[in-house]
Amino acid sequence: MASDMNDYFNKKKNENRTTGGGGPKMPKPPKIDFSIGGGKQTLIISIVAIVFFLIVAKPFEIIEEGQRGILSTNGKYEQQALMPGLHFIIPIIQKVYLVDTKVRIINYASSIERSGMGDGITIKPAIGVLDKRGLPVSIELTVQYRMNSQFAAQTVSNWGFSWEEKIINPVVRDVVRNVVGQYEAESLPTERNNIANLIETGIRKSVSEQKNSPAVLESVQLREIVLPQKVKEQIERVQVAKQEVQRAQQEVQRAKQEALKRAAEAQGRAEAVKIAAAGKAQAVTIQADAQAKANILISDSLTPKLLELKQIQMQGQFNEALRVNRDAKIFLTPGGSTPNIWVDTKDAQKRVSTQ
Repeated sequence: MASDMNDYFNKKKNENRTTGGGGPKMPKPPKIDFSIGGGKQTLIISIVAIVFFLIVAKPFEIIEEGQRGILSTNGKYEQQALMPGLHFIIPIIQKVYLVDTKVRIINYASSIERSGMGDGITIKPAIGVLDKRGLPVSIELTVQYRMNSQFAAQTVSNWGFSWEEKIINPVVRDVVRNVVGQYEAESLPTERNNIANLIETGIRKSVSEQKNSPAVLESVQLREIVLPQKVKEQIERVQVAKQEVQRAQQEVQRAKQEALKRAAEAQGRAEAVKIAAAGKAQAVTIQADAQAKANILISDSLTPKLLELKQIQMQGQFNEALRVNRDAKIFLTPGGSTPNIWVDTKDAQKRVSTQ
């Protein structure tokens, strides 16, 4: 009897659990099978794990053009730098440090111009220098250089990642001070080209002599030599004095040229007079020679018969004259070699001579 009672109460308890307490019995929800086949499940889990590992651990490094990778294994740098491309590394144990091998620029400029820093461009104060007499001078220049990619790993290993501040900057300042210190401030502007060549040669030599040639110098451009105000004023006074001297020399040269011009003109006039006189003399000579030759020809042509004919003609002219003027006096020269002359006594102003 007791056993039946226990079975009854147990049955009721089970019914209450199923129905949520004395209500009608609720149907059970259908089961949905979320299980995946064993192979597919393993593949998906593996892919997720790999992606998560790549994101978190990043066991690779991409190196771009203009860069080199310095591989560090347990804190020790490898001797050979990694070239541009994709490189796989062991996470935690290995690490890649990227260094820039593109051309970089350091501008040494005054405080007014120290602005506009960009990628690969560094602005530093102008280099202060003392000239030969101890006067302060500022030098502004631009230095272009790049890391020697062949020895990038050795450079970082020897000098660290701040190698530029340990190599380029100190070398530039030291060379500039040594070169400019050999000149007086007043002579710096006139010696600008020579100073620029000496500075570039000195920097190039000092950089190339460093161990493993850590850097390649592209160019050094001397932009400005900033002089003290007193030196500028003195240079201006000297320039003004030189200009005055040059102006005076030009005036002297102009006067000399004018004198030479006047002398040349006078000489030309004298030569012209000489040439004219010579021409006249030559003309007279030619005329005299022609007259002499004509006289010779005439003399050679005077035969006794011709002279007798001429005398007869002349006598005829005298006879004609006597008919017109009977008061005329006639003078005859013996031999007929001199022209016969007659004079009209009625008019003393009228005289005629005939040959």
